[in-house]
Amino acid sequence: MLKINEHYLKLQASYLFSDIAKRVTAFQEANPNKDIIRLGIGDVTHGLPKACIAAFHRAVDEMAEDSSFRGYGPEQGYAFLREAIAKHDFQARGADISPDEVFISDGAKCDTGNIQELFSRDARIAIPDPVYPVYLDTNVMAGRTGTFSDGRYQGMVYLDSTHENNYVPDLPTEPVDLIYLCFPNNPTGSTASKEELKKWVDYAKENKALILFDAAYEAFIRDDSLPRSIFEIEGAKEVAIEFRSFSKNAGFTGTRCAYTVVPKECRAFDSAGNTQAIHPLWNRRHCTKFNGVSYPVQRAAEAVYSDEGQAQINELVNSYLENADLIAKAIGELGFAYAGAANSPYVWIQGQRDSWDFFDMLLNEAGVVCTPGEGFGKCGQGYIRLSAFNSRENVITAMERIQKALA
Repeated sequence: MLKINEHYLKLQASYLFSDIAKRVTAFQEANPNKDIIRLGIGDVTHGLPKACIAAFHRAVDEMAEDSSFRGYGPEQGYAFLREAIAKHDFQARGADISPDEVFISDGAKCDTGNIQELFSRDARIAIPDPVYPVYLDTNVMAGRTGTFSDGRYQGMVYLDSTHENNYVPDLPTEPVDLIYLCFPNNPTGSTASKEELKKWVDYAKENKALILFDAAYEAFIRDDSLPRSIFEIEGAKEVAIEFRSFSKNAGFTGTRCAYTVVPKECRAFDSAGNTQAIHPLWNRRHCTKFNGVSYPVQRAAEAVYSDEGQAQINELVNSYLENADLIAKAIGELGFAYAGAANSPYVWIQGQRDSWDFFDMLLNEAGVVCTPGEGFGKCGQGYIRLSAFNSRENVITAMERIQKALA
């Protein structure tokens, strides 16, 4: 008799964004003539930068000729892209990352979900609350938690991120092995200073722990005093892995390209207490379970680092940050407390009511889709998240509708 992995049965009914999609679909079916503005899921709305499109076309043309055709590429990614990433994203900011420590993939979501496969089932996991659901659900699937009760899984260490600590969690008060951090944060939009990240690096070194650092939104940081990579922190290469994406800065959500940095110094331990390098483990997993990102997509991603590409993605990012500022100002005028907007495409709003009730009210009364904070964890109850990923015109209209609905 074939048995299932029963840890899947511990998962909540469905993925947060699937729940949202079902409610929106039901509303549209009941109100076919009502226009909806989506400020919920963090999907970009502007087209790819022209520099990326030009590179994409050139690469597709290469694929049409026998002399320049590319078949299977290296699973870790082509050298031209890994070299550009190491140079521009890390070495230029004083972080000594080499190209062979960069692994190209089809999404940061995939990598943050898959990385846990490298570690023992009894690893003690710490996650922020509220949190991006993938960090939690993949560890539930792997059997690292108990049952779900009162909004949380038994056996998981939750790091409360609240208004009182500016949505930057405190260090754990009990031993943990694997720590998920995300800055700029999804969903709260909060950022962490170098001093705050140094505390986490020091904690990981002292406790033989590892930090999984999600920097998918680093391009939105405009405050030069803030770190854009955990590898700007001394000692981080030994105790951290970083995840990044081309989805939010260059609009690759439908094109799929991201990367993970696993320094060669990064370590974990075997059952005998011996130090084991993580880099070769991830390399083996990558080669075994991943066939690589397509050549044209990697050429398009490389174009991000051209002078033209840099100017174009800065324009895209700035447009979304301007939207975030519009949202924040409108919400502030309504008397709601919020976080985010600065250095982030998200605005995290204290809704002064149940978060799903607030979601339903905005959908039904304003025709605006948000994300209910409760879907990100127990500490998200009473909050909603609004995303700046839309056109300026739609954001202005959405804020007018929300202000009218809440007046």
